[in-house]
Amino acid sequence: MNAFVCRLGRVSALLLSAWFGLTACNNPDPNLLAPDFGDRITFMSARQYPEGITFSPVLNRFLVTSITQGKVGTVDDDGEYMDLFSDVQLISAIGIKEFGGKIYVCNGDQGVSSKSTAQSRLRTAGLFVYNLATNQVERRVDLAALLPNSQHFANDVALDPQGVAYVTDSFVPVVYRVGADGQASVLVNDPVLAPPTGQFGLNGIVYHPGNFLIVAKAATGQLYKINLASNNAITEITGLPTLTGADGMTLVGTDLYVVNNRNRVTQLRSSDNWATASTVKVDEAGYEGATTNAAYNGQIYTLNGRIGEVGAAAMAGNPASLTASSYTIQRFR
Repeated sequence: MNAFVCRLGRVSALLLSAWFGLTACNNPDPNLLAPDFGDRITFMSARQYPEGITFSPVLNRFLVTSITQGKVGTVDDDGEYMDLFSDVQLISAIGIKEFGGKIYVCNGDQGVSSKSTAQSRLRTAGLFVYNLATNQVERRVDLAALLPNSQHFANDVALDPQGVAYVTDSFVPVVYRVGADGQASVLVNDPVLAPPTGQFGLNGIVYHPGNFLIVAKAATGQLYKINLASNNAITEITGLPTLTGADGMTLVGTDLYVVNNRNRVTQLRSSDNWATASTVKVDEAGYEGATTNAAYNGQIYTLNGRIGEVGAAAMAGNPASLTASSYTIQRFR
């Protein structure tokens, strides 16, 4: 019987508990419970319109956000979606990361959420932190309050090894810093990061172990390096292809994967600490209304969240047009 258990490719935690005395395999597989995600995962959730995605090693599932409902859910390797938590103050859940047993979620408002108000639309930038063990909110940080007379939209978040969070704002040329103690400040506020009038500016952000940030400016497709070790100096990363619509980014080893133009993922590599970068590969198969991506088991998975429909509804002031229920997660190939 022990040999039979060892040969099982995937066994649920409940089943392992039930076979209590039969798990002492000669060569236990540490990946026994690891999910097996295919090239493309389809999941269903009414009016989810997810924008952010990350992989939770605690839950062994992807976490996805919701622009229209301000909630977070999970997607497993069979494409089963389940709500994880909601929050009355979370208007539109945008970028998301998991760190240290907590979930960090950006709060914004384009005016298409069931929780949108005239006061919150285009005026919301927050970072909400939830305890993964309880799914309860631990902290809500109001970033818009740091610049009260501006339009705002908190878009994406990255974390360093000390638990310091960095958040982009798409309507002001700002990256916020939120310490592990919840204290918020403006890390940089520089016109070079400003969007053209009426367009999205800063979007995706990653932390590099070289102690710098890489941020994407959506409207122009430019990437910038913010050197945390050198007074937050900002320099443009040159040598890049056109990355118009640059959105979410994921750093895996020496390579950066950038979702762009809503229909592709570009793999970049740098040999000079991201002063310059060049293209390794462009994957254009299977991306429609793509937003951002996440790494799992050395692979990159990108969320097709129907973001074009969201933008059209926001421009038209018609959130009732957002009725879709089917979404996909595509593996980079």
